[in-house]
Amino acid sequence: MTDLKTQIDWISRLVAYDTTSWKSNLPLIDDVESHLKQYGAETFRVPNEDGTKANLYAVLGPKVEGGVVLSGHTDVVPVEGQQWDTDPFTVVEKGGKLYGRGVTDMKSFCAVALSLVPEMAEAGLKRPVIFALSYDEEIGLLGAPHMIREIRDRLPAPSAVIVGEPTCMNVIDGHKGIASFRTSVTGYTTHSSQAERGVSAVEAAAKLVSKVVEMRERRAREADPDSPFNPPYTTMTVNVVRGGTQLNIMAGECVFEWDCRAVPGDSARAAREEFEDYARGVEAEMRARAPGCRIETIQLTDAPPLAPQADNPAADLAKALTGRNATDVVAYAAEAGQFQQAGFSTVICGPGSIDQAHQPNEFIAIAQVAEATAFLRKLIARLAA
Repeated sequence: MTDLKTQIDWISRLVAYDTTSWKSNLPLIDDVESHLKQYGAETFRVPNEDGTKANLYAVLGPKVEGGVVLSGHTDVVPVEGQQWDTDPFTVVEKGGKLYGRGVTDMKSFCAVALSLVPEMAEAGLKRPVIFALSYDEEIGLLGAPHMIREIRDRLPAPSAVIVGEPTCMNVIDGHKGIASFRTSVTGYTTHSSQAERGVSAVEAAAKLVSKVVEMRERRAREADPDSPFNPPYTTMTVNVVRGGTQLNIMAGECVFEWDCRAVPGDSARAAREEFEDYARGVEAEMRARAPGCRIETIQLTDAPPLAPQADNPAADLAKALTGRNATDVVAYAAEAGQFQQAGFSTVICGPGSIDQAHQPNEFIAIAQVAEATAFLRKLIARLAA
């Protein structure tokens, strides 16, 4: 049996790899793959198009049906612009907590699982543990779908997927989906003293931004009071806007990015269609003054929600392992919805609090690491029985 020092050492080991999403995760993948192979795992890489990043999935134990997937992403969000008291990529232990980028979101879950690989190898597993480590989760859940398809098509069917996002080890069986969009507005440039001749792309974009806000506020008014989500409706926000060149010039270009976080049963597609209908009317007004004006919207990301289900073997498993009797839902999006969309019974359960995700001085309580370790040891015993 390993002690908690081994788990903390593995957390430090993974955090030391700066896997900010715009960087390669291959050094971490190389290390993890070597460790898994050392204990007899069969490993598979699923690289991105240019080979600078890779998903890694691995089977430890017999290649039979009924295994359990342990899913985590390897990338982290940037530390630039944040005030850290310590080196973000060196784990510091203080006051019963571990500090470092990714300790909560979500390298601790991955590290605990990897620390227990020797125990898995010695346990005489009757059903396999399947590791599934992805890239580019933080910039739109981009990497996992390719790996998920391979797991579905190449491996005997697992009985459950456990996505180790931070839930304080609570059992989560539902999350919102997320779709993101970039809208580009082209106006007609004149001197601002000749406003009747020009078409300000910024002013047109302001109408469109107001439409996004109106769609969100209407959904808030119409929200189902019995919805388990907080907030209990589909939200849309605009958080990036770029446009214009100078105060006395009618803006020729404006670009803004917006997202839609849909509750299960609602649709980001429906929100986009409503937005596009409105945008066509704004565009027609612009073109009446300057025919070259246009509005274009492209979709950047599209990740499905995780829908709560009455029959969810993964949730039943997680409740049995944690001793919790209830499930809950979360407002953030995760790769769990992608696994469910591919036909897997899926649940989210992992150490740490989402309140710490993406924050400066990100930390995880060591007690949470201990709880995750006990959780996975119980899973090992179950798969060996």
